[in-house]
Amino acid sequence: MTRINCFIPYGNMEAARHTVSQLSRSPLVDKIYLLAKNIPSETIPSCSVIQTDELWSTETMRKIAGYSTADYSLIYTKDTILRFDFFALERFIAIAEDSRAGMVYSDYYELSKGERIQHPVIEYQQGSLRDDFNFGSLLFYKSPALIDAVSGMAENYHFAGLYDLRLKVSQQYPLVHIDEYLYTEEEYDLRKSGEKIFDYVDPKNRTVQLEMEAACTDHLKMIGAYLPFHFKEVHLCEQRFETEASVIIPVRNRTRTIEDAIRSVLMQETTFPFNLIVIDNHSTDGTTEKIQHFTNDKRLIHLVPERDDLGIGGCWNMGVHHPACGKFAVQLDSDDVYSDENTLQKIVNAFYEQQCAMVVGTYMMTDFNMEMIPPGIISHKEWTPENGRNNALRINGLGAPRAFYTPLLRNINFPNTSYGEDYAVGLRISREYRIGRIYDVLYLCRRWEDNSDAALDINKMNKYNTYKDKIRTWELQARLQLLEP
Repeated sequence: MTRINCFIPYGNMEAARHTVSQLSRSPLVDKIYLLAKNIPSETIPSCSVIQTDELWSTETMRKIAGYSTADYSLIYTKDTILRFDFFALERFIAIAEDSRAGMVYSDYYELSKGERIQHPVIEYQQGSLRDDFNFGSLLFYKSPALIDAVSGMAENYHFAGLYDLRLKVSQQYPLVHIDEYLYTEEEYDLRKSGEKIFDYVDPKNRTVQLEMEAACTDHLKMIGAYLPFHFKEVHLCEQRFETEASVIIPVRNRTRTIEDAIRSVLMQETTFPFNLIVIDNHSTDGTTEKIQHFTNDKRLIHLVPERDDLGIGGCWNMGVHHPACGKFAVQLDSDDVYSDENTLQKIVNAFYEQQCAMVVGTYMMTDFNMEMIPPGIISHKEWTPENGRNNALRINGLGAPRAFYTPLLRNINFPNTSYGEDYAVGLRISREYRIGRIYDVLYLCRRWEDNSDAALDINKMNKYNTYKDKIRTWELQARLQLLEP
């Protein structure tokens, strides 16, 4: 009979007893191990304790591999109660054997506030390099694949061991998604999507992020997709522009914020001429009239597309290809504002000082009234000149405000989407050109109920994450071709 060894985090005795009890009833389960930093004072019949330093460290992965003597190894990543669907373990085994997967994972039910909600997850693909990719909390490994991957772990991570395991397994085996709801897990993080998306850049997670970057970089080197520290030169003065910089604001139905955004641009003090191109994407709430209040300022160019099929990326393309667009195209979202009157000057200076094709600044998270909120200042210091473009394949964004050398941007263009369009362009530029960084706060990013990502449902989040993973897959494939011997 095919057998399973199970590895369960020990958080509290009641949850552990319940999960162990369920697993013990299955004839497929061989042995059950509790992963614990400290040996529990109470014991649970039919299971043993593996003492760990950090729960998902490299050392813990080595201990799991040492005890993975059955055909399959089940790793549960939460310390809450786990409930299985009818014949769930049999289904995991069947799909794992049929697909020859190194690891399988499934959709699940989320128990939140007493309500059981369907939580589908997405397909793993070549570019699914995010360390926060959601597999659910149940990872079902083929034991030989797990053991082989662990044997190749050269670095000792405190936090990135489980992430390193997944990457190394993926180098040799498919990671297979079962589109079925096979278990129920409890969910206690009830924050909205817009409150979770910045966790990875929270300064308190800096040490964790450095380890994740190291694991991802090692993975890229092993698969032949690592880009060395070498860039094409960008010739910033080879074309003549009447205007040095254009701030571009795509907007639709932002009557409460558009005036603040426009004012923050028109107040800029610079040594060069600049303008503001607002692409008003058929607003219906009075935004158009708010923009027209500023038309006495000749620096403002108010465009309304003839087309009705433009996303944010399409609006950007319209602005960038406008004859009045300056040498540098600078981003400002219609919700947000520049931090002071020197932002535009600092951005343009950075292009010349750092000889780059794109500049990314630093922003501060605020509420609607522009008071700072957690996690505060987002500097994206994980970006380094040496490794930024490699680590960019792991993270979900590059920062703000973003600015681009217009001639290059006119060749690349944005995808006509309203999510991930800037990330796609940033990855494409980083493949060949240097991206400059400014670590002064240039931008106030306002979080409020009308933000496009404030409270996404699971289906929309999955759609967005699938698209960003696809962007990474395409970029990874392009880099593999570029680096072919």
